[in-house]
Amino acid sequence: MAAELTAHDLIAKHRPTLDQALEAIRTRAYWSPHPEHPKAYGESGSLDAAAGKAAFDAVLNTRLDLGQPGTDDWVGGEVSPYGIELGVSYPHADADALIPAMKAGQRAWRDAGAELRAVVCVEILKRISDRTHEFAHAVMHTSGQAFMMAFQAGGPHAQDRGLEAVAYAYAEQVRTPETAEWTKPQGKRDPLALTKRFTAVPRGLALLIGCNTFPTWNGYPGLFASLATGNAVLVKPHPRAVLPLALTVQIARQVLTEAGFDPNLVALAAERPGEGIAKALATRPEIRIIDYTGSTSFGDWLEANARQAQVYTEKAGVNTVIVHSTDDYKGMLSNLAFSLSLYSGQMCTTPQNLLIPRDGIRTDEGPKTFDEVTADLARAVDGLLGDDARANALLGAIVNPDVKARLEAAAGLGEVALASREISNPDFPGAVVRTPVIVKLDGAKPDDEAAYMSECFGPVSFAVAVDSAADAVELLRRTVRDKGAMTVGAYTTDPEVEQAIEEACLEESAQLSLNLTGGVYVNQTAAFSDFHGSGGNPAANAALTDGAFVANRFRVVEVRREA
Repeated sequence: MAAELTAHDLIAKHRPTLDQALEAIRTRAYWSPHPEHPKAYGESGSLDAAAGKAAFDAVLNTRLDLGQPGTDDWVGGEVSPYGIELGVSYPHADADALIPAMKAGQRAWRDAGAELRAVVCVEILKRISDRTHEFAHAVMHTSGQAFMMAFQAGGPHAQDRGLEAVAYAYAEQVRTPETAEWTKPQGKRDPLALTKRFTAVPRGLALLIGCNTFPTWNGYPGLFASLATGNAVLVKPHPRAVLPLALTVQIARQVLTEAGFDPNLVALAAERPGEGIAKALATRPEIRIIDYTGSTSFGDWLEANARQAQVYTEKAGVNTVIVHSTDDYKGMLSNLAFSLSLYSGQMCTTPQNLLIPRDGIRTDEGPKTFDEVTADLARAVDGLLGDDARANALLGAIVNPDVKARLEAAAGLGEVALASREISNPDFPGAVVRTPVIVKLDGAKPDDEAAYMSECFGPVSFAVAVDSAADAVELLRRTVRDKGAMTVGAYTTDPEVEQAIEEACLEESAQLSLNLTGGVYVNQTAAFSDFHGSGGNPAANAALTDGAFVANRFRVVEVRREA
């Protein structure tokens, strides 16, 4: 079948967007081509709110046939954290049949070149963007995010991260010219002359192992980085969050077909309940790249055992905030309350440990004792979540029983400054909604250290009493070094303390946010400007997104001839 999307048309349509993305990663200034507001959709082929909801409803209780080779069964079983069964079934692949079919299209995809691959990826992202309302419901009902967060984080913010990866991939590939004329003078003899051609060659088949909480936001960087650098991508979603990535694969296959490429360059690997195919896939010799977001234990296993592959992991860490002093006490409390509450703390960037001097802190409202700070923070969280409708819109739903169990166990670890309470969701009676718990611990007690030095993923935070700012910085340093951290926050009006915190973060490779009191929060990062993770501490071996995240997904192969 003739291509419906010609190279000329794709480049004409999307090269301006690619150029803007390249400029954005160079300047690090704010930019996004994907609207954050739901009302921005509904024109130029995009689905508005009603059409998006209807599209989501239409896929429920259906078989999502992707037309993949090697399908030997149909699998499903997703249950929304909001209590409804999705009823979608997906193709179960015989890897021995699917993987050779995926590799068959790589030569043509490689030969297409960096620019055409990039604009095909931008077209995929554009079609995903047009269906943002549909994706929002899919993300909401697989991750437990509240709708607006699912809309923004699962939609435009995820699409931004995907485009960011495409921009970095393109920039790294075109760093080397396609051809070069090489002449070396030889004195009185004729010069040596060679013609050289340089080709970006894909590393091989990429495996994306998706996560439950942010299937698109965490999945798109690796997917598009691999695809844009010429690799076929096998998408293995989390079994509780298949639908958003299955829809992504469906759209990618449609665009590849229309652009004249093999649709099997992108395929889905859904699994039967309890099958656990990630280990088997990850250690296959054909798999040369792996992207993974999830638990430290499995991330460590991948790094140790998938030796044939380049492995990119985002695992777990213990995120820390030092509270030393502030000139905006109310703003600090409000900012922290939101950070602790958003999506029930089920973010890899949510603060866990709040290090507060046991003698108290200086504020614009006068000195505050340790107990006063923790009590005031508890009141700020209570005030933020006091209205159940507002609370549901911020908290979403608890994503799985393990998070609920950790939340319930946390109250027994120390003195409770803020007790968690149950909230009902009138729209989804089956949802498990809980407010955060804050537990007071003593940084000098070994028994307490065992609690705060372990990641407690979910709406659990520890207010840890420390002896001094120096002790706080030292504990921060040790935490990042031993346990890793995706984020670090700090509040201080003391330049020397600020410098010590900054130096600790530079030395331990942790991303730092200082004195946030407004509408930017420590657990949020903006594509094209902020780096998510650093790749320099145990929480993650890669950053989203930088040159290192894409450069080793391809190699440059040289062919030289005498001129």
